[in-house]
Amino acid sequence: MITSTLRRVLLVAKHASFQSRCCVASSRVQYSTVYDSNEKTFDKILIANRGEIACRVMKTCKKMGIKTVAVHSDVDASAVHVKMADEAVCVGPAPTNKSYLNMDAIMDAIRKTGSQAVHPGYGFLSENKEFAKRLAAEDVVFIGPDTHAIHAMGDKIESKLLAKAANVNVIPGFDGVVEVSYTVNMVVLATTFCKEGFRLSSQEAASSFGDDRLLIEKFVDNPRHIEIQVLADKHGNALWLNERECSIQRRNQKVVEEAPSTFLDPETRRAMGEQAVQLAKAVQYSSAGTVEFLVDSNKNFYFLEMNTRLQVEHPITECITGLDLVQQMIRVAKGFPLLHKQEDIPINGWAIESRVYAEDPYKSFGLPSIGRLSQYQEPINLPKVRVDSGIQEGSDISIYYDPMISKLVTYGATRAEALQRMEAALDNYVIRGVTHNIPLLREIITHPRFISGDITTNFLPEEYPEGFKGHQLTSEGRRELVATAAALYVSAQLRSQRFLGNLRVSTTPQEQRQWELCVELEKGSHTVAVSRSGSTFTVEVDGVKVEVSGEWNLASALLPVTINRTPRVLQCLSRDAGGDITLQYLGTQVAEGQEICVIEAMKMQNSLIAAKAAKVKSVHCKAGETVGEGDLLVQLE
Repeated sequence: MITSTLRRVLLVAKHASFQSRCCVASSRVQYSTVYDSNEKTFDKILIANRGEIACRVMKTCKKMGIKTVAVHSDVDASAVHVKMADEAVCVGPAPTNKSYLNMDAIMDAIRKTGSQAVHPGYGFLSENKEFAKRLAAEDVVFIGPDTHAIHAMGDKIESKLLAKAANVNVIPGFDGVVEVSYTVNMVVLATTFCKEGFRLSSQEAASSFGDDRLLIEKFVDNPRHIEIQVLADKHGNALWLNERECSIQRRNQKVVEEAPSTFLDPETRRAMGEQAVQLAKAVQYSSAGTVEFLVDSNKNFYFLEMNTRLQVEHPITECITGLDLVQQMIRVAKGFPLLHKQEDIPINGWAIESRVYAEDPYKSFGLPSIGRLSQYQEPINLPKVRVDSGIQEGSDISIYYDPMISKLVTYGATRAEALQRMEAALDNYVIRGVTHNIPLLREIITHPRFISGDITTNFLPEEYPEGFKGHQLTSEGRRELVATAAALYVSAQLRSQRFLGNLRVSTTPQEQRQWELCVELEKGSHTVAVSRSGSTFTVEVDGVKVEVSGEWNLASALLPVTINRTPRVLQCLSRDAGGDITLQYLGTQVAEGQEICVIEAMKMQNSLIAAKAAKVKSVHCKAGETVGEGDLLVQLE
């Protein structure tokens, strides 16, 4: 007798060439899929997008043996996605309405290149039913759902009515259009505020969506934003691929996501997944899609909306399920049935995604920053780290497009392991030339409340009511920073005393091993005593000894150190001719209004020795004068 479990094992064995799993390859988190070369999909796909999502789609296409076509604006002519594609077509000038939203130009590119299908990515034309209709009219496959599903889920009022008819939980409220209303999570305390809120919300809706209709719904207290990934084919099969927790947001935009959620129990997860599938089947959905829910403190969940496209945060679902969602979308678009059953979908480990933006986190949790990436180094050398990006060193972050730099993803067997890897990845991520939000991201993932899983969509305004101010040093943190700065200073001085690996001062019997320094931090002065034994420095700060060790290369952007046996990675942000060094410590950079370390050597003498016998031609300094690194002091002849 063959049991149901054995049948599933046999099914997996039969289709082993299609099965995928999360694994570590070349120290990167990846989905490992063996693609069947006999399964014919498309010869050529045009990606109607740019940046990281265009690169992401192209990676899977290349694995499947599919040629790719990039479209680009004139300012994106040298972009990474353009270089990665087999062909590229310029579709207009920089403004999006003249390029990436220019349907006429994109249709011309499709005809010119003979593309058989189009993957829209997310944003731009990904949920535009008119674009999907135009593709269908020319027998070009849209890699996404059909126009009926796009239209049904694109209208927020109609989508809620459809969800209700499909027995999906919806927020209690009025089903039609109202004249005076308030939107989800906007509490109106008085008639005056209600009228004003209605007017402003109507104007915002009309400006953003061309539709000033509003809904009136029950207020959800302490809400979590949890979404379910669905996958459906054209044969009536549909799966839910577990959830993603997306509650950490600023201005209703996601910042940090994770899968699975710490909040859901198996019963709630199953109920949400089943309702998401019910909705997908109700609109005859076929492709990857996301059903978003608001979840209250009692685990009551309510339908919010359905996104009929690939989500930004899809990589964390790929990590815990092992499925390549882009591959699945391409297979479904070609008409192949799903290969998996619901019982085949696992939750393996934990994945966390941080959205790295060129933004100033000290201004409203992130206002866009533009500029050129003068130095850029992704932390992909670390184990179980994935970086989805579409930029490189020298790339420009322009005013025309979303300022996302990358999606930084870490994976672990447990949430704690994934969080530890995220902390390390953020510390090892080198970005110069633009302001970025890594200080905020690091602060979030190390926050005790986030670590405990006690989060809602109000996390940022509740924890930082006056705005984000950077990492606030504890007494122990101050001592560590002072000690590290002192050790780094002494290490630099010792290096400057050497010439070709030997001491410059040949008459000195031995190297100095004790120093007394004055370190200023946050308008406070600390007298510190430094002693050295090999590569370890013992620094006494305010009566407390701190051990700092490391082999530092000041020419490198990364400075790995061990402080009291705890590994840390600092970054050297700048170093001027005077020897002043700006450090990044615990993710926080020096910002306006913050103090930096100022170090003065109180009992240190640095001597120079001539490399050969010569006559002094001129002296360019005076006794007691401050000189900088590289300054000409004595000229010999």
